[in-house]
Amino acid sequence: MAHKAGFVNIIGNPNVGKSTLMNVLIGEKLSIITNKAQTTRHRILGILNEDDFQIVFSDTPGIIQPVYKLQESMMNFVHSAFQDADVLIYMVEIGERTLKDEKLFERIKNTEVPVLLLLNKIDLVEQAEVAQQIEYWNKAVPNAEILPISALNKFNIQEIIDRILELLPVCEPYYAKDAITDKPIRFFVEEKIREKILKHYKKEIPYSVQIEVEEFLEEETIIRIRAIIYVLRESQRGIIIGHKGQGIKRIGTESRRELERFLGKQIYLETPVKVKKNWRNDDRQLKQFGYE
Repeated sequence: MAHKAGFVNIIGNPNVGKSTLMNVLIGEKLSIITNKAQTTRHRILGILNEDDFQIVFSDTPGIIQPVYKLQESMMNFVHSAFQDADVLIYMVEIGERTLKDEKLFERIKNTEVPVLLLLNKIDLVEQAEVAQQIEYWNKAVPNAEILPISALNKFNIQEIIDRILELLPVCEPYYAKDAITDKPIRFFVEEKIREKILKHYKKEIPYSVQIEVEEFLEEETIIRIRAIIYVLRESQRGIIIGHKGQGIKRIGTESRRELERFLGKQIYLETPVKVKKNWRNDDRQLKQFGYE
């Protein structure tokens, strides 16, 4: 049987379930998940391999109107998803009506790339509402093929994969057949720590934080990691650390436990908190953190 391969890029508004979908499709928690908007900041590849195919899924940040340069960079990752897609997944949730960027919405409706419109979270409503939503999206995006799904409950996931395989071209694999992502281990260490901060802190704190792994030393039985937590202001540093250090202790403990499950080794984790003023609007610092 001829080998198929291609890029399947996932776009949509914040919190519609894009990261949950990719993790389910890959069978591995690559993208961090929280109930906060802007959880995903990068374009993250997840690679699904079988003997006769390789699907390269791409999770992208939720579509927003940028306020500062970090968000502009996040939206650049979304725009790049149109450039190399063999199949485009436009993900919406029940009750949603349009993208938060009208130009991108028009681009979806006019693209020549096959579009799968995934109507997510159908488990939350009655069947009649699902039918109404399908009718609406058939008219709103006539070039798309609509599939009702529940990413969280893994409903219609195999149907998505089957349809993608019908659409992908015959092609040699783009990555090694044992690869599951293009990102290095340090990236996932940073993301898992950031996930805990998103989980435990509110308001502006999670959006002012950037993690950078400064040291990653793998020994025979233990991995020693020093990951700097950067914030914008000294007051935010105090909030992250918490009363008598309880806040940062909780972040460190939860991050270490998840990293031990992810990496399969004992972890020694240091998480000092430092101030890096204006990093979200500084081109040099954004490039250092991997935002192009």
